[in-house]
This record gives sequence, structure tokens and C-alpha cells, in this order.
Amino acid sequence: MTAQLPGAFAQRMKELLGPEYEQFIDTYQQSPYGGIRANTLKIAVDGLRERSPFTLEPIPWCPSGFYTGEGARPGKHPYYHAGLYYIQEPSAMAPVELLDVQPGDRVLDLCAAPGGKSTQIAAKLQGEGLLVSNDLHPERTKALAKNLELYGVRNGIVLNERPERIAAAFPGFFDRILIDAPCSGEGMFRKDEDMVRQWEPGTPDKYAEMQREILRAAASALKPGGTMVYSTCTFAPEENEEMIAGFLSGHPQFSLVPVGGTGPFAAGLGRLPGAARLWPHKVKGEGHFMAVLRHDGSDGAERETSETGAAVNGATVTDTLENVKAGNDRRERTLPAAPRSKAGKTDFHSKAVPGKENYGRGGKGGRGSGHGSGSGSGRAGTGPGPQSQRTGGEAIAFAVYADFIQELLGTQPPGHAIWFGDHLYLSPLPREALDGLKTVRPGWYVGQIKSGRFIPGHPLATALRPEECSRSVSLSSAGGEAVSYLKGETLSIPAERLSIKEGHAYKGYTLVCIDGFSAGWGKWQDGLLKNEYPAGWRWT
Repeated sequence: MTAQLPGAFAQRMKELLGPEYEQFIDTYQQSPYGGIRANTLKIAVDGLRERSPFTLEPIPWCPSGFYTGEGARPGKHPYYHAGLYYIQEPSAMAPVELLDVQPGDRVLDLCAAPGGKSTQIAAKLQGEGLLVSNDLHPERTKALAKNLELYGVRNGIVLNERPERIAAAFPGFFDRILIDAPCSGEGMFRKDEDMVRQWEPGTPDKYAEMQREILRAAASALKPGGTMVYSTCTFAPEENEEMIAGFLSGHPQFSLVPVGGTGPFAAGLGRLPGAARLWPHKVKGEGHFMAVLRHDGSDGAERETSETGAAVNGATVTDTLENVKAGNDRRERTLPAAPRSKAGKTDFHSKAVPGKENYGRGGKGGRGSGHGSGSGSGRAGTGPGPQSQRTGGEAIAFAVYADFIQELLGTQPPGHAIWFGDHLYLSPLPREALDGLKTVRPGWYVGQIKSGRFIPGHPLATALRPEECSRSVSLSSAGGEAVSYLKGETLSIPAERLSIKEGHAYKGYTLVCIDGFSAGWGKWQDGLLKNEYPAGWRWT
């Protein structure tokens, strides 16, 4: 590390750590640790360990996480582009482990970009339940959406909203909420020297005000009896223990679940030893703070919701789901032909900046950019409704899609069909549940109608397994053909290499896999595989 630590920061750390300060300060002369996390939506942990081309060492607090050795370049291997692992700072894997996500849960990742923790949550859901991933900054939601797509997430929704608006639309709705809060980023100084240069003595106080607002909104969106994990990548007590102590004093229905002092987690400071710390001089990772907050099951969270403001468009998602159960299901209305940018309107792919508040990102553990998708088969999603419920134009478009999917997959994936112009998403929630929210991705993007034909989307491919598809081909990562495909090249593939289900033709869209793991589409005809890998995702 070449940047000099701010004097005020060093003095505060000396006071906090006492005799441990010298050990702490020595870590700034060491290289940061690299890590990857197995994407268990695609590959088992043991399977990645067996296939990995580089040495892996288990990370103590994450069963699916591994340290990578010095000099390893996991981003330059075809397995990365097939979504088999996420490149992530080791300490950043801890908060989701403490959240204890179970298949079928409704989970909100409130400050989600670039998506590392969301992909970790999605892997724990295993395609069941619901994941809502939100980030306030429009530009950062692009990486968030692409990472969810690369890693094969079928039951995810991406929002670009303020926390209080999400709380108003989803009061008392989520089983688990992750708040990986924007912070002063002190724990990342060794990894990102720009954070050092941006830090000022008043930086922690600036972020603390934002964190209080985010915690308050999250509490309103949590289901009675639910669990929240609050995490930062900073050392500042005012953003950590003091923040949680203040929250608990104002929210008696919450309690702190003690995790500090267990396993690799050091105890929290001061009055909150039950909170958890990861210190860089005690573990192989950067600095992190975590607090697990449990709701006692009373209806206090729902009462608080009324104080945060009126629900979006006068209705909450709970109201919408009740209407669906009662048979008043209008989930397949065609979306408007273009985004609507006025406040309070659904705005898929919107680039508008929401609100005046500008929650600075600050420090965030985790890293990676990618591509991906997934499908909603959990309790929040149901299959498309009867054709009689659709408009004439939409019914024609859906029929084209249904014929294509029947030929390609043999069955229709579950989810609420949401049309955006000629583009189709399968969502784990009905469209009405998202009305009024700035929605970047309403669900799993499956493709578009173009010139009367259905063109499958790349996220459809990345979330499929080869056994689900009528045509597939597997390229070897050991030779050059996988890289050639990822570069966008046309490949010579003899018919005998294709895996074809009985009764299906060889010609047509083919799921292209790398060592058996889906990576994208190709179109096979007469021994040639035309490349359909997106230009913006290609190997460089």
C-alpha cells in the first residue's frame, strides 16, 4: 500500500485497538486476499473444487467460498463466463451467511450493487421464493442486473429505488433483509487506496445519517418474526455498534442475535459484544462489521409502515397478492411501449436518478461484473394465466413465445408474464406489485418478439441446464473452442457432437455449454454453430 493513512484515522484506530494496533497497522504492508465463491445454482461446492484450475483454500465463514492463491486470475477462465463462481473479497461473504436464507424465503437486498451478495442469496434460495435486489444509483444497477443474469438467477427482481419507497410498497413483507450499508469504507483501505484519499474525519458521520434512514425503512419492510443483517466494511463505531445500539433503543420489537465471539467472528465493541467484527490482523480478509437483528413477531413493523408515507399508487404488494389469490389476477397486462420517467411510474431500464437524496456508495465489499438470469418457481410466483385474460396483440405474441418454448424446452417455465413492448420477462411477482416502482428488471428476461419470431434472450440460456433443452452442445474449456465461442466466433461443430432430444431437429437454437455448464446460445445448421453470444459480454 503506497497511500498514507490519514492521521485522524490512525489515531482513532490506536485508541480502539490498544496493544493490537501494531499488528493491525502491519497488515497495510500485506497484499489483500483474493477469493471466489461457488455458484451452487450451477455447480456443487465439491464440483468446483474438483474442476478448479487454480489452488483453492476454504474460507472459514463461507462453506461455498475459497481463497485463491497469489497470481491466480479467475476472471480469465471460461468457468467465470459460464457463471460457475463469483469473484469476491473473502470477508464480504460473511453477511449473507449470517442472514441464514432458506429456500422459499422472500429476501430483500437493499443496497445490492454490484451484486455479489445478491448472487450469494440467490444460490441459497435455489430458485424458490423471491429475491428483490435494489440499489439507489442507476448506473450501478447495470452491473447488478448483469451479475444476476450471468449467475442464472430465475427468481430475482432488480429495483432502482429509495429504501422508504420500497418499504411503503412492501410493508411487513420480507422474511429476511440484508443491509450492506453505504459506509466510509475504512475496512477497504488496503484493497482500494482511493478510499484512503477520499476519507475525511467527518466522513463516518456523513454516512451514519444515511444508515439510520436505511435501517428505519428496512424495519418497516420486514415480516414480523423476520431477520435483518446490517453490515458495513468500515471500522468506525458510529457506523457500527453505535448505529445498532441507537436502532435497538428506538425499535423495542428487535433484538440482537449474538454472533460476535463465535468461530472466526470477533466480538463487537463496547455495549454490543454480540455484534461481529472481522479484523484484518485476525483473519485473512478485509475489515467488516455485522449485526444480526431479529424481530419478535409482533405487528410493530406493520404499524411503523404507515409513518413512512403512503403506499405506492395507494396499494401494497400484500394487497396485490391478496387480489391474485382472490382471482383478480391481471398480471399479464402488456407493459407500455416506452418507459415512463415521472416519479411514481414503473420505468424498466430507466436512467432517471430517483429523488434528490444521493446516498454515496462509500465502501462495499465484493467485486465482479458479469451477466446472468433466473426463474421464479417459489411461493411468490405462479405460471402464466389463461390466454383469455390477454389482449389480442399480447395473445398473439405469447402464442409465438409458447410455441418456441415448447419446441426448445418442452414446458413453460413458471412466472408471471410481463411484457415490455416486444420483450418478455417471467416475474416472481405480478406486474401490479411493481407498479410505481423504478424497476430495472421485473424478473427473468426470456427474450423478444422480432419480425413475428421469438428470439431467446441470453439470460434464458445462462439459467438453463443442458438436460432442460432439446438441443445443446458442450465445448471444452481445455482447448481453445470455449474461448473462441466467448469471443463471438463461428464454430465448426459436427452433428454427432450435439445432444438432441428424441423427435427434435438438429437445426435451430442450441444451448452452448462449457464443460456441461450453460454459457449462451448458438444457432446450428449444416455443421456450423452461428455465434449468438452478446457482443458486450465477449472475452477480451
